[in-house]
Amino acid sequence: MTVRTLGRSRVPVSALSFGAAAIGNLFTAVTDHQAEQAVHTAFACGYRHFDTAPHYGLGLSERRLGAALRHHPRDAYTLATKVGRLLVPDRQPGTDPEFAVPATHRRVWDFSADGVRRSLEASLERLDTDRIDLVHLHDPDDHAEQALTQAYPALERLRAEGVIGAIGIGMNQAALPARFVRDTDIDAVLLAGRHTLLDRTGLDELLPLAAERGVSVINAGVFNSGLLAAPRPGAPYDYAPAPPEVLARALALQEVCERHGVPLRAAALHYAAAHPAVATVLVGVRSPEQARDSAELLHRPVPAALWAELAEAGLLPADAPTPGAPAGAWLS
Repeated sequence: MTVRTLGRSRVPVSALSFGAAAIGNLFTAVTDHQAEQAVHTAFACGYRHFDTAPHYGLGLSERRLGAALRHHPRDAYTLATKVGRLLVPDRQPGTDPEFAVPATHRRVWDFSADGVRRSLEASLERLDTDRIDLVHLHDPDDHAEQALTQAYPALERLRAEGVIGAIGIGMNQAALPARFVRDTDIDAVLLAGRHTLLDRTGLDELLPLAAERGVSVINAGVFNSGLLAAPRPGAPYDYAPAPPEVLARALALQEVCERHGVPLRAAALHYAAAHPAVATVLVGVRSPEQARDSAELLHRPVPAALWAELAEAGLLPADAPTPGAPAGAWLS
């Protein structure tokens, strides 16, 4: 796969990145073997950037990812995790509402400098590695000031000392990441679900600003929780059932894609990768089949006539950043 570096850092990423929330038992459980095989298959397909977080399965994702990656040379891939949530043992374990794991720990928001240090120390242990290449501030929606004035400076010091290679912010909104692009020296933004065929709010400010400032975008959530993978009544959109008007747009996108013999999933991936600020597309992977599918779709040609028809139908703006389109229209 094509490899790019993040921002002004030396951290390389492959065209596709492995999102490890699913192997932390997001919504439904996977086995240790299935998780390991998903990682190995992705590596064989050319994925060289792997993204996780303490939040994913209360540390299960980090442990499984670290165990699988031990079988590959450490210099052959880059690894990202996140800070902002500390895992604290819970005296009254219950059921985790998002991940199919026992709720033996609770998540405590902490964007202090000490919280950053403690979080990274725990992640290094779970991942069983000596370094983390990219560290994201994770969902600081309600903690913006602490993340900006305490967590970010702590990460900046670690980057200057060579402890980490790059700094990012990971969110499913575009406004606060744009503030970090303007006011800090971050290397990357992990943007989830806001630069897709259905949601283009990332284009309003964030992506043009990132391109102007030399900040890389890691484009995640490009299937909008699954609606762009298999649009049907009841399909999820942003982790909830898709509203009727959004489902109708997804079905219309699928109809155009089918006329050109292209799976909607392929069009979603190609569109997500086309903007010049996007360094990599991060896809959630829970099985070897999913790892192979995304790699094959990214290499599948998508005809220019498909993008033209989507624009004519009003399903994409005429100046949308599609593969092969001139960059000036959306960078100006």
